[in-house]
Amino acid sequence: MSNFKSDEWQLRVDLAAAFRMAALLDWHEGIANHFSVALSNDGRRFLMNPKWRHFSLVKASELVLFDADDDKTMEQNNAPDPTAWHIHGSIHAKLPAARCVMHLHSPYATALSTLSDPELKAIDQTTARFHQRVALDLEYGGMADDQDEGLRLVAALGNHQTLLMGNHGVLVTGPSIAETFDTLYHFERACRTLMLAYASGRDIRFLSDHVAEKTAQAWQRTAHAGLTHFSEMKQVLDRRDSSYAT
Repeated sequence: MSNFKSDEWQLRVDLAAAFRMAALLDWHEGIANHFSVALSNDGRRFLMNPKWRHFSLVKASELVLFDADDDKTMEQNNAPDPTAWHIHGSIHAKLPAARCVMHLHSPYATALSTLSDPELKAIDQTTARFHQRVALDLEYGGMADDQDEGLRLVAALGNHQTLLMGNHGVLVTGPSIAETFDTLYHFERACRTLMLAYASGRDIRFLSDHVAEKTAQAWQRTAHAGLTHFSEMKQVLDRRDSSYAT
């Protein structure tokens, strides 16, 4: 911690905790996928996990600071995975309000993304949280390993915080690490509920637009609960292994 300012250190600890939580919940995929958080006011300087580091091993001190304006980034010894650079670098460069960016191939969100109709339909309280609040990208063309693909994803996200990436996975942004994680957590839960309902083969009773919107607005009024959720999850981590905070 002595090498970092207190505000940066707290961001490092919280982002490292988010990686550990994702691994605990079995959302990780090998040594792929990335989380990032903006450090500068304009969002262009950001912290991200080092290349090919398993989520369950990430520590606060080893997160790497990148600059979206540095065109020499991919020539550095600590260069990130190209897909990480083009996705996260593009979002932090173009969308300063997206302070935190989390991209995963989590099981149920990814499964939903492969359907011919991948809309997250409202069938219960949690799926209704996302009623008409998710952007859909149906133009998957391979790994996002060039700048054009990164910019295309920025456009697909638009003014939404959640992007369901067709045949790919999910990307969530937010004003803080805690709030972004909470959105990602509930999105994956919602996808699980819907996919399990589909798998039953039975007729599904969908919520009306009116009820779904009313429920989504109720979620918005209690958005602060996401901060407590994240704090509680950190306590769960601390009981298991607090090394993320080193």
